[in-house]
Amino acid sequence: MSEVTTPTLQYRCDGPEEAPVLILGPSLGTTWHMWDRQIPELTKQWRVFRFDLPGHGGAPAYPGGSVGDLTVRLLATLEGLGVQRFGYAGCALGGAVGLELALRHPERLASLALIAASPRFGTADEFRQRGVIVRTNGLDPIARTAPDRWFTSGFAAAQPAITEWAVQMVRTTDPGCYIAACEALASFDVRADLGSVGVPTLVLVGSDDQVTGPAEARTLVAGVPDARLAVVPGASHLVPVEQPAAVTDLLVRHFSTAWQPAFEAATGHIALPAVQVQAGQVVVPQQTGPVAEIAAVPPHPQGGGPDLYETGIKVRREVLGDAHVDQVLAQTDDFSGDFQEYVTRSVWGGVWDRPGLDRRTRSCVTLTALAAGGHLEDLAVHTRAALRNGLTPGEIREVLLQAAVYCGVPAANSAFRVAQQVVREETTPQE
Repeated sequence: MSEVTTPTLQYRCDGPEEAPVLILGPSLGTTWHMWDRQIPELTKQWRVFRFDLPGHGGAPAYPGGSVGDLTVRLLATLEGLGVQRFGYAGCALGGAVGLELALRHPERLASLALIAASPRFGTADEFRQRGVIVRTNGLDPIARTAPDRWFTSGFAAAQPAITEWAVQMVRTTDPGCYIAACEALASFDVRADLGSVGVPTLVLVGSDDQVTGPAEARTLVAGVPDARLAVVPGASHLVPVEQPAAVTDLLVRHFSTAWQPAFEAATGHIALPAVQVQAGQVVVPQQTGPVAEIAAVPPHPQGGGPDLYETGIKVRREVLGDAHVDQVLAQTDDFSGDFQEYVTRSVWGGVWDRPGLDRRTRSCVTLTALAAGGHLEDLAVHTRAALRNGLTPGEIREVLLQAAVYCGVPAANSAFRVAQQVVREETTPQE
């Protein structure tokens, strides 16, 4: 028998070894160096732990396909260092890891800062489309447009060295790990769970962030019970890079005053200091954070098995995209409703969710069958799905060549015409 070990993360530590630990989590496409200008001040009070995402900054390329997986890897790395309790600040995807920690591992977290973060990052379609672009064209198109997403135009023009650093940081990332991180963001959605975040939370955002801006920040503040909002003027998505002094000051103030007391696993409550009696009065010492009960994650209901409709709609969205599924559901009425429910339950919740074939293989089979039957409208839909499921344009070409042999040249000719147009649309980078 072989023992399966959890891959750990590439990291570095700065600051006094005996100080409390503060973790800084990076954004997609960046490295721990995005926090360089916060380190001198933060290390005066904390042992600062920074990490790289898989395949970023020269880290080992073990792709992590979900935020939960990245969080497990972070905790495994901390276990190896003997770190049990810490504060956490994360930017964008790093912020998603912070939310996952707060929801699934609250006993480890003393305080939280979410920077340029959101309970759901755009739409799943947007990130899966980005994965298609990278799989087809490599990371260069994403790297060239990174400064437009990350910085205000004035900053990018005034700081050409930092702008070029940003481009090279993305360009040197492992493409497979970047695609996996896009998938992690595509499937991340904790909007319904924000009320269970039980630690003091700073939500920090750049006023000009066009990726996850003030609207997303306000959603976090409205949902997290103990959250405060800070909007940094004149900054875009990578606000720690663009406005380092302002971000550093906000982090120091937050983590200095909102470090929550330790969690007691036996009772499920935050530990209270011992009370003191003075002149017959009970005196509770002032707390550095709110007293709160940590809500347990409810167990799955026993019996009955999974809901095939819920499973099916999830798989259907993951494969075909939110936009397509939303359009189909919007057109559903009393006449077609039963059919759409049947398709969702039986096709997507039943067959597509079976473990016997992976989704790449199922896409190959589906494309062949649709080409053979001449179902060109569905072929276009499933060509997009095949790209999302990880097939390259070259692999789709080979599937249709195989179909030409066994299904006939006329059927393959029509299929090539449809697939060619879809591939062109889906793999052309948007300037």
